[in-house]
Amino acid sequence: MPRTRRRDTPPPRTGPAEKDVLRGFLDHLRAAVAAKADGVPEPQVRTPGVPSGTSLLGLVRHLAHVERFTFLGENTTDWPGTFRPRPEETVASVLADYRAACARANAVIDACTDLTRPVARPGRDAPSMRWALVHMIEETGRHAGHADILRELIDGSTGR
Repeated sequence: MPRTRRRDTPPPRTGPAEKDVLRGFLDHLRAAVAAKADGVPEPQVRTPGVPSGTSLLGLVRHLAHVERFTFLGENTTDWPGTFRPRPEETVASVLADYRAACARANAVIDACTDLTRPVARPGRDAPSMRWALVHMIEETGRHAGHADILRELIDGSTGR
């Protein structure tokens, strides 16, 4: 299996505002996760690479649900199920859904003028926007690491 290594690019150094820095890191991690699944053929993209059943496509699908839950207040009742792509879902459709969820989340982030204000989550405790951003950086970063390992197992590709 040939090994290819792409040079990692650091997150952008965006503006002096805290929100810009947090959003820059989050967008960097989002792009890294999407890039790991992009171009991976079937069935490898949905084949579990570890005993827990985690696949590249499942990670991207899960993160779309987390984005919508965290920033848009959408309810998710089956978190383990968010890791399992449906047979009719394709790499293109899951990536498009993830990118759409991120765009909708970014609209909410961009509209926020005070990071201490709560993110709207009907029927649940509402964390501050700062907490939501830091949580999504942690969640996306953790799953980006999983995606790095899964992609390397598939074709030897490493790096972001």
